[in-house]
Amino acid sequence: MDQRVRRVIAFMEDNLHRKVTPIEVAESVRLSPSYLRHLFKDETGTSVARYLRELRLKRAKHLLETTFLSVKEVASTVGLHGVSHFVRDFEKAYRLSPARYAERHRKATDRP
Repeated sequence: MDQRVRRVIAFMEDNLHRKVTPIEVAESVRLSPSYLRHLFKDETGTSVARYLRELRLKRAKHLLETTFLSVKEVASTVGLHGVSHFVRDFEKAYRLSPARYAERHRKATDRP
């Protein structure tokens, strides 16, 4: 994988907690947003925005599995301040609401 794409992924992982702009992401590797968009898609098969959303959802899933944070707190922690959008995206990705996912996982880990 192209080193610039790897650095963009690392930049996104380091900044999941906040809103990042396409310009800021591109500047992190000294590329134009347009060139980064094409390079990233060629290397990963997906867009920068979709990749970032998937990173956020994976991190949210991990937090729901390993903490007792509320859905709102999890959404905020992964940089998604619109809880309704977070819930919708999470349900689409994992077929359960974040609250239901956390409830099921916590029950599963509480069993002997």
